[in-house]
Parts: sequence; structure tokens; C-alpha cells
Amino acid sequence: MDNVGIVVDDLKTAIAFFTELGLELEGETTVEGRWVDRVVGLDGVRSDIVMMRTPDGHSRLELSKFRTPLAQSAEPNAPVNTLGIRRIMFAVTDIDDVVARLQKRGAELVGEVVQYEDMYRLCYLRGPEGILVALAEQLGNKSVADVLGNF
Repeated sequence: MDNVGIVVDDLKTAIAFFTELGLELEGETTVEGRWVDRVVGLDGVRSDIVMMRTPDGHSRLELSKFRTPLAQSAEPNAPVNTLGIRRIMFAVTDIDDVVARLQKRGAELVGEVVQYEDMYRLCYLRGPEGILVALAEQLGNKSVADVLGNF
């Protein structure tokens, strides 16, 4: 996978949120013109794009702010069982610290921080503009991939 794209209205707030999560700004640009219109199937596109890289350098997050046409709002704060892409999960080393830092940036816990067996501590948070982010802190050496490999 190359990247996951998220359309936001407040690009500055989204950058600050994902920077707090540990992502690094890789670059930013504005795109417009017929080629963009043809790719995304809209007319008159002008969009500011920021690319952020995960700390391990393996994944990226593309944040887009559409200047034209204006972005359409989906159901705000849709529940986690709504069809479609619901959340992005990040591996963290200290979930309590990350939750506290993100809450200072306006994030809200959806439920609770819970422990799954002896493998993970997990939680879901709503970030800027209702973006759903999951956090996973691995405990010990056993991972979900190990468990799924046994099926």
C-alpha cells in the first residue's frame, strides 16, 4: 500500500494532530488542471495536498483540502460499524501517553482503552473532523498476525 487519503476542511489542524501521533511532514503541494479532474472525476479541481510519513517510513497519509469544488460532508461522527473505510490504526509504544497527547489536540475516546488477551492494549479515538483513529500497543511478542496465521 502506498498511502491512505483523507479529505479535511482544516488542513492545519489535521497536520498538527497527525504530527502529534508521530507522523512527519514529507511534502505539500497544490494540484489543479484537467489531469486532476480526469483522475478524480470532478470538474475544476484545486486541492492542497500534504503527504505525511509514518515514523517507520513504510506508510504515508495524504491529507487533502479541496478548494474547488468544495468538499462534501459525509455523516458526521458515523459509528464504527458504518459501511466503508472507518478507521486507520497506528501501532504505538505507550498508548496512555499518546491518548493524553491527542486529547490535548481535541481527540475524544470513542469507548475505552482495553486489553485484548496478553497481546494488545487498544482504543478508538475521534480526531479532527471526526476522523476515526485506532491505537494499538503490543504487549509481549505475540501479535494478531501470529493468531491469524493459525486459522
